Amino acid sequence: MRSKRFFSNSILLLTLCLLAPPALAGRPNVLLITADDLGLQLGCYGDKLAQTPNIDRLAQESVQFQTAYVSQASCSPSRSTMFTGLYPHGNGQYGLANANVGFQVHEHLLDALLPNVLNQAGYRTGIIGKLHVNPGKAFAFDARYNEGFGSREVRKQVGFAREFVEQAGDQPWFLMFNLFDPHVEQAADRRRLADGSLRPAFFPDQVEGIPEKVLTAEDVPPWPWQQIDTEAQRTKIAGYYNCVHRIDAAIGMLMDVLREAEQYDNTLILFLGDHGPPFTRGKTSCYEAGLRVPFLVSWPEVSQPHVSEKLVGSIDIYPTILDAANIELPSGLHGRSLRPVLSGREQAGWRPSLVGEFHFHGARPFFPRRAITDGRYKLIHNLRAGEATASASVDGDSAYQAAQELPPDHPARLAMERLVDPPQWELYDLREDPVEFVNLADVETMREIQQRLKAQLVQWQEETQDPFADREFRQQVMAKYSK
Repeated sequence: MRSKRFFSNSILLLTLCLLAPPALAGRPNVLLITADDLGLQLGCYGDKLAQTPNIDRLAQESVQFQTAYVSQASCSPSRSTMFTGLYPHGNGQYGLANANVGFQVHEHLLDALLPNVLNQAGYRTGIIGKLHVNPGKAFAFDARYNEGFGSREVRKQVGFAREFVEQAGDQPWFLMFNLFDPHVEQAADRRRLADGSLRPAFFPDQVEGIPEKVLTAEDVPPWPWQQIDTEAQRTKIAGYYNCVHRIDAAIGMLMDVLREAEQYDNTLILFLGDHGPPFTRGKTSCYEAGLRVPFLVSWPEVSQPHVSEKLVGSIDIYPTILDAANIELPSGLHGRSLRPVLSGREQAGWRPSLVGEFHFHGARPFFPRRAITDGRYKLIHNLRAGEATASASVDGDSAYQAAQELPPDHPARLAMERLVDPPQWELYDLREDPVEFVNLADVETMREIQQRLKAQLVQWQEETQDPFADREFRQQVMAKYSK
């Protein structure tokens, strides 16, 4: 009898395994963490002012990529890439979802959105905080918390994560955990001054007592990539760091949730900023302070903790997650699974260069750019140079106006003016000039490097079928969206 029962149970177990969705067969959970507007202002990336012990610990247990780009330094386009594995020029989310001019992911891609694919494969899917990609209703999340722009109440956010993990039970899950910090305060939350104008954009120093210690203007230097040393600017920078310290507290709580649920060792964790800080020459630009973000990946039984110099980006998130879930990758993706580089073993054939782009933020101005780097040199192509100008500010930052008070030949003023009215080509040596103040595009000795990067950029545009390389297409886009 015992033998027959064992045989019957074995047959039943085998049958259930054969009938079970593929996603249930020992695949890892997936936790994708984003922090709004977070650049490299972390201790693990060498920022001595940042007090980020929890993120630093995660970095020590992960692969820490030194050069990682988002696809576009603007929230909705950046996030659209995470959901599609395509650059914005390929998925249609050219600008902000709330620009009210029709930016959204192309209809033919909706079934292939990341949560939809994972949901079909048997994963429980959830999102906490900001989605900010259109059309929002097309995303097949089983659970949604704090929709909209999210919240700075990080204890509540982590509580939602605990609830989601508990409700998943034995089902594998995908959770996108979005931190609103260190974004500036929304206009709706900024009180009006006596003259009727909005209070300047700011960062809340403390929320629910986090962080305990608050930095002030006296504690911080100006951004090296701005070099605008005013009390007002340093006050904003201090507020930014206070927000960074708050997200560090959130990461510590979130990792505790995984460990308490005994799921830390069975969860693929990806952590990154959705683009750089909301300061001029950062967010919405193609400079390093806009495109380059922290990127940490921990994949149980695949990754070996180390610091990697491989050129990677948010474009690789979608194929990496599908690879981990053992889901066949669709053809035509612009990114690649990070599996080959996570082990730390030298990988011949990994990409020799990395590209970022820009189109819109809001509905205007339309100032498309392309940027390509080989890790040392960086080439920027301003597609509408000479026929239009770019924005001089982002999220109320006044650095450009402050730069106008500097002498006409001051490097910071020249850099600000180049942002707004650039030449067609910009070339920088990131080793010698990490803040991208010295344009080498007209230097004869740099001609060979410039031509090499230009050829690689053209090849990338052909491989990814970049329609913005065509002037007529750019004119059509401008007519459709720039209202």
